[in-house]
Amino acid sequence: QVQLVESGGGLVQAGGSLRLSCAASGSIASSNVMRWYRQAPGKQRELVAAITSGGSTNYADSVKGRFTISRDGAKNTVYLQMNSLKPEDTAVYYCNYRQGASNSWGQGTQVTVSS
Repeated sequence: QVQLVESGGGLVQAGGSLRLSCAASGSIASSNVMRWYRQAPGKQRELVAAITSGGSTNYADSVKGRFTISRDGAKNTVYLQMNSLKPEDTAVYYCNYRQGASNSWGQGTQVTVSS
């Protein structure tokens, strides 16, 4: 089982930046995919970005060019650098680990972007 702890959320003005972190612990497979999702009030949870253990990435169209996902294998930590934030980026951001039948979620971190 894998445990995930997110941090780095907060309140920021439009145009600002935040960096989210997700620290993983437990039975982490060498080959895995880490993802960031977000859920705004009244909306479904949506995929924001993903990164494989090999470093391949993909992004939602809404964040391409503004967000960057990265990982530090030695620290078992995944990051989400968010630049040029918009009010519509306001949501709870969740980290997700998936490998085979294992599917773990963090508790979420709130990101609020004021206009």
